[in-house]
Parts: sequence; C-alpha cells; structure tokens
Amino acid sequence: MVYTVTFNPSIDYIMTVSHFRTGETNRTSSERFTAGGKGVNVALALKNLGVETKAIAFTAGWTGREIERRLALTGLPCDFIRIDGESRINVKIKGESETEINGMGADVDEYAFGALLEKLQEMKSGDVLVLSGNATRGTSNDIYTRIMNALRGVRVTVDAHGALLRSVLPLRPLLIKPNLDELCSFFGKTIAAEEAAEYAEEMRKMGAENVIVSLGGRGAVMATKSGKYRLAAPRGTLVNSTGAGDSLVAGFIAKYLEEGDVKSSFGYGVAAGSACAFREDFPQKADVEILYNQINKRIEEI
Repeated sequence: MVYTVTFNPSIDYIMTVSHFRTGETNRTSSERFTAGGKGVNVALALKNLGVETKAIAFTAGWTGREIERRLALTGLPCDFIRIDGESRINVKIKGESETEINGMGADVDEYAFGALLEKLQEMKSGDVLVLSGNATRGTSNDIYTRIMNALRGVRVTVDAHGALLRSVLPLRPLLIKPNLDELCSFFGKTIAAEEAAEYAEEMRKMGAENVIVSLGGRGAVMATKSGKYRLAAPRGTLVNSTGAGDSLVAGFIAKYLEEGDVKSSFGYGVAAGSACAFREDFPQKADVEILYNQINKRIEEI
C-alpha cells in the first residue's frame, strides 16, 4: 500500500495561449481544470499503474471542496483533512514556453498536523509513504522529519528541496528525487547535467538510499549503493510537463514494490515520467510499459 501526503493541493488552471505576451491581452486556444499538488499527482499516477494507493491532503474553502469533488470523480481513494482558509489555485500558461503562477494555499496548524499523524498510524511495516512538495504556511522545515520519526518501519520517498530535503537525509529515505535546479540550489552552485550523477552520489552519502536527479528531456541519473546510472529519455513530443517528475516517482515505486530492484525501478520511473510528458494527463500502464520495454536495456552504468 502506498500513502501520499499533500500539504498544499491545488486546482490547476491550465491555459494554452498561442503567442503569450506580457502586458497585452491574450486569448486562450484551450483551457482545462485539474486537481493537483505533487502528492496528489503521484497518487493519480500510481492508481493508473495499478498500485493500491491512498491520497491524504489538507483542503480548505470552496477551492478545497472542488479538489475533493474532482478527485472523487477519478475513483482515487482519498482522505481529506479540512482546515481554515482557502486551498490554492495554480495558473499554468502554455505558449512558446510554459509559465506558472502558483498560489500560496492555506495554513496547516499543529492541530491539523496532529490529525495527519493520527491518520498515518494505520500504515503497516512495508507500506510506502510519499512526501512531496514543500512545506506550506504554518509548518516548519522539519515537518517531514517529524513524520518520519513518528513512523519507524515505513519506507519513505521524499520529493522536496532546500532545508526540507536536507533535514530528512539522516533518516535514510528510500528515494529522493531532486531535479537539476533543485540539485544546484541544494549545493549552492551551478551544476551541469553531466555532473549530476556525482552530486547525486554526494546526496546518497548524506543518507538517502537512492537518489534520482531528473533532467527533463535529457532523462535522469541515479545514485544507489550498487553504483551510478544514467538513462536518456525516449524520444517524443512534449505535450505537458506538469506531473512528469511526479510520474517518475510513481513509476519507481510501482516497479520497486513489484520487483525490489532499483535499477529496473529507475528505468520504469523514467518511462513513466516520459509517458506523462507525451500526453495531456497521467499515463496509463500500457503507455509506460511500451516505453519501458524500449529504454530499459539502455541504462548505462557511469
């Protein structure tokens, strides 16, 4: 069983504008609304991959009720913690490039955090917990550390950055997945894609069992106790980058739970992330399997 936690879920308003110009009136050629947030995205991708999953999220106000309504329509098992305020709306503009404006979201106080810990007590040894996204207002940078300390025996993956990520490394998460920009921020320097594997290994030495650095269209690299690996992304037309990194995490978890092999899990994760990027919504298992069979033998040891 996989549980995901989303402190700051959202309604994502995704607009396509053929020639977006700042300071001018722009008109959309298409638009859609989805329920989002990194943990929610991982859960939706896992559901499509056939993995038993529950999404736990904090929701607030009328936006929060719309998040709940939209997720109910997907059939994803969810558990919501209602808090005061208003859940956020994120605006994503697709033109020649992609522009995002992300809302702030609602505060999560200690009472609500306690409710989360109580819900997580149902987890059993061998379950996987996914902690994705950054701390929302009202929480501290040790929020993930507090959760992990309260749930010994549970395997945890973390997709965050900065102090929030740094604080969990000594607790040996199963997987962390920074992107290249987050890797640069973590080490306080510019890191080329060709150097990412070396810095992923440095993060592994800080405590994480496995480190995947996503490189967008260039694929990803992984550092694990058995070595460092690189895998180029399969070729395809970029349709939607939103959720691709979350799908990578979902793909890794799905294959890891099935086989327990981190190398094949890495390949399946890259396939899932790419499959997401090549379509408007989260990939179906058949899409991922096709790409996985194409690229899995291309994993290079560095």
